[in-house]
Amino acid sequence: MLGNVDVVHGCYYLLMHALFESFGPSTTTLRLPSVLATAVAAACVGIIGHRLAGMWAGLAGGMAFGLLPAVQFYLQEGRPYALVAAGTGISTLLLVTLLQGRGRTARWAAYGGTVLLSGLLNWLSLLILPAHLATLLWARAGRGVWQRWTATSAVALACVLPLVLFSRSQSVQVSWIPPLTWHMLIGPAVLLAIGGVGALLDRPRAGRLSVATVGLPLLAVPQISLIGLSLIQPLFVDRYVLFSLLGLALLIGTLIGAAIRAVGSRYPRASLWVLPAVIVVAMVALLPQSLAKRSPSSRVDDVLAAASEVRRMKETGNAVLFIPAARRDTESVSPSAFSGLRDIALAQSPEKSGTLKGVEASPERIRAAMLGQRRILLVTDATQVARPVAAQRDKTKTSVLKKYFRAVADEQVRGRRVTVYERLPSAR
Repeated sequence: MLGNVDVVHGCYYLLMHALFESFGPSTTTLRLPSVLATAVAAACVGIIGHRLAGMWAGLAGGMAFGLLPAVQFYLQEGRPYALVAAGTGISTLLLVTLLQGRGRTARWAAYGGTVLLSGLLNWLSLLILPAHLATLLWARAGRGVWQRWTATSAVALACVLPLVLFSRSQSVQVSWIPPLTWHMLIGPAVLLAIGGVGALLDRPRAGRLSVATVGLPLLAVPQISLIGLSLIQPLFVDRYVLFSLLGLALLIGTLIGAAIRAVGSRYPRASLWVLPAVIVVAMVALLPQSLAKRSPSSRVDDVLAAASEVRRMKETGNAVLFIPAARRDTESVSPSAFSGLRDIALAQSPEKSGTLKGVEASPERIRAAMLGQRRILLVTDATQVARPVAAQRDKTKTSVLKKYFRAVADEQVRGRRVTVYERLPSAR
């Protein structure tokens, strides 16, 4: 599979394969690693904040990370992004430890190994390296630290580079990402503004390790770097830099810590209630989003729901088409739902062709096969997310359906659309 698609996620697939073999292929096994990884990332935020700004800042930062809507969304996902966030948290904690003068060789090896593993899970996590570079510059790290960091980072980068280069041959997998627009910059701008306020309250000074010197680069550099990369090739998707929200959480923790100190200077007892009050208000304010992100409608591409519609709407002997051909994944995931249907566009199955989606026939053969059918089921993207038809085969399918068939049933379910077409009497 990795030779065709998703080599960038190969390390994650290998991990999940091992977990499925050990604990069974259940949704719990699929999602639990993300939940645990998010807990690890939040703990790292808490420890870093505690070391650099005190107990309240650390506790507030760790809790803030878990409340961020994007974090809540991806801690439920069977994807590597929460694991990358955990790796980023661990590597940043190790860097802080090393900058505080505890620079043992084992810690440098652990730092490089964590960066490497995160890069293998998602090579865009290597954007943590320029963020850490900014921290080293701001904190005016010593020569020995610079030498060890450069060597360790270079080794990690060299190990991930083959994956980066090979995955570029599969760039069609991100061809769905739209070009960067100014609307897409609103979210990052808001995050950077919040983080900037937290950094100012921390009163950062050059040469001093602080939450600002760690958190602001961690938030800003990956976001800005991804924006820059997207000017070359569209890549701007928030989950690719989910790990940057560790920096935001650190800076939010500093804001709350500053508020607690301000209240404590005048009302010591009341200061104990500042964090609980802020957490309660945040949870109430974010409750609609939290519930929405835990509902099925928050996932815009439900393959199983589409397969259920196929099972309900099909008649044995009907033909089935997919536009684009990638929507054949609906059948790959739920082959039983398509039993009795004939895939008339498929020339070679995935097994025979050694590909993930199979090989379709020529446009002429597809047209001839379609004209020999009385009833065709079409599986495609929902109207809201469908992209213009580009491939010649798909243009042929669309043209024949429009000219010789009529839609008699149509259902849309979270990102997918299943339509039943019957041949027009005049076209027989």
